[in-house]
Amino acid sequence: MRILIANRGEIALRVMRSARALGYGCVAVHGPGEAGAPHVLAADLAVEVPGYLDGAAIIAAAVATGAGMVHPGYGFLSENAGFARACAEAGLVFIGPSPEAIALMGDKGRAKAAALAAGVPCLPGATGDLLEAGQRIGVPLMVKAALGGGGKGMRLVRALAALPEALTRAASEAEKSFGDGALIVEKALLAPRHIEVQVFGDSHGNVVHLGERDCSIQRRHQKVVEEAPSPAVDNALREQMGTAAVSLAQACGYQGAGTVEFLLEDGAFYFLEMNTRLQVEHPVTEAVTGLDLVDWQIRVARGEPLPLTQDQITLSGHAIEVRLYAEDPANGFLPQTGRVLRWAPDPALRSDDALAEGVEVGAGFDPMLAKLIAHGPDRDTARQRLIEGLNRTELLGLRTNKPFLGRVLAHPVFAQGDATTAFLERDFATDPALTQTPPDPALLALAVLLLAGAPAPRFGFTTGPRPTLTRRFDTGVGTASVTLTLDGPSAHIPDGPSVTLDSLTPTHARARLNGIAHTLPYARDGDTLHLGDLTLTDITLAPAQSRAQQGDGRILAPMAGTVLAVEVALGDRVTQGQTLAIQEAMKMEHPLRAPFAGRVTSLTLTKGAQVRARQPLITLDPESP
Repeated sequence: MRILIANRGEIALRVMRSARALGYGCVAVHGPGEAGAPHVLAADLAVEVPGYLDGAAIIAAAVATGAGMVHPGYGFLSENAGFARACAEAGLVFIGPSPEAIALMGDKGRAKAAALAAGVPCLPGATGDLLEAGQRIGVPLMVKAALGGGGKGMRLVRALAALPEALTRAASEAEKSFGDGALIVEKALLAPRHIEVQVFGDSHGNVVHLGERDCSIQRRHQKVVEEAPSPAVDNALREQMGTAAVSLAQACGYQGAGTVEFLLEDGAFYFLEMNTRLQVEHPVTEAVTGLDLVDWQIRVARGEPLPLTQDQITLSGHAIEVRLYAEDPANGFLPQTGRVLRWAPDPALRSDDALAEGVEVGAGFDPMLAKLIAHGPDRDTARQRLIEGLNRTELLGLRTNKPFLGRVLAHPVFAQGDATTAFLERDFATDPALTQTPPDPALLALAVLLLAGAPAPRFGFTTGPRPTLTRRFDTGVGTASVTLTLDGPSAHIPDGPSVTLDSLTPTHARARLNGIAHTLPYARDGDTLHLGDLTLTDITLAPAQSRAQQGDGRILAPMAGTVLAVEVALGDRVTQGQTLAIQEAMKMEHPLRAPFAGRVTSLTLTKGAQVRARQPLITLDPESP
């Protein structure tokens, strides 16, 4: 028997581990150009399909390879009732809930009605005429894709004037991510806790919950840090929320893994949505319960009863997960592309990933690269283990949010367990990761040594005056300059630190920075040097376009991606904040807005064009409109 995994990346590899432990062969699908992807290479058989939303092609691949079961992972078709129904019609076992349960709970409007009928409290919301509903409910509002999740098709609206554009952008993202642009609106809470309860049902009428997860650390409505159990939930509240989640699952005859999400504020909780699939953050539940949730999914799909009753499920210790994203914290956390030059997660952590040296991270998929998970006997031990594990994890080749994640975990508000969904905007707003602190000059000096070809015999000088060298780097937060006096394998910054390169391997530099010994991973890719968590472009050797300042009139592509729309023409007068163009990368849409009022004096982009990061696209003349 084989299982076809209708997904890619880390979740495909995660499903393979459990499937093989149960004795199944694994079939992968992949899009054009992905034949060398890690999940494809790990599978027993692989079939190319036009895309991960092409259900007919995926079903045909399952039939052709003799796969009797299909695991959808998360995202793509995992919450598509039509796909689940088509699998059954083709004689395939869909590893997930029934099409009816998916359709009911996947439609956020119907799901809210079902929750109210089951006695679960809900926030005011509406479908239909969303502009009218927005006027009636009032701001703040949350615009949400009616089908799907993962932060796609979601917009927070604080002023009704912004609602029309929010609806347009959310509908477009939802259509691309889930194949359906339907939306709902609901009243938004601005600083709640985001708490979700893992539920499991079987075909014998049994439903249990496996405790809760706290997913309050979010950016652009996408989760960044998740933990189990929640520091805001005590045993009494856990019982209440667990009972509500189980009641809702029982009301819709739920089978398989599902997650009931709530907003918690001032001790009261409100139904948010139900995800009828495995969650990205399921590893923290596995860590505190000691259970394999994919194993449970497969067993339930085979018709077996749940392995444990509610009384047999216990929670042990604490687990925290961080999502490692290909994004640049110094540039608005916009998605990044590039080639992985080194990947070495700390072995003390659980790492769910599909990374390997040479893997290309493109703009076509979600920017999440890996999930790193730590477990400990208590919350603070898990937190410290994750901080140190992140420090020891090496990822070179593109900018990531790894330093940012460490700062989140170390922040006093998070350490105290008090973070809400407002944490990043309110509590974290002054963090150096967001204020674009330039790199340590000692690291820039070490970069010069590496670029110059240290150690000493390769510098090409042994006598005479010590050479002085000034180098300029694009650091991602602007241009930084460092002037050094070179002395063999050492560099001396006038009135600054001395840096000595003790040893050098093809992958690591052992150096003394400010008198402290460090071992730092490094890799060079053309004129770009990746050193520890820094990505430095040597603009002395190869001039590069520096980051535009807001006031100079140039609008640069914030990332590599596709131009979805051009909203202005040459000569147009624009107002400050007006949308000039829409760019898409990794399933997210990003409006390019005018930094000031003025006239469009150049346009170097067209709809459908592929652009590189920081490519000049539009120029404004800062004249009065």
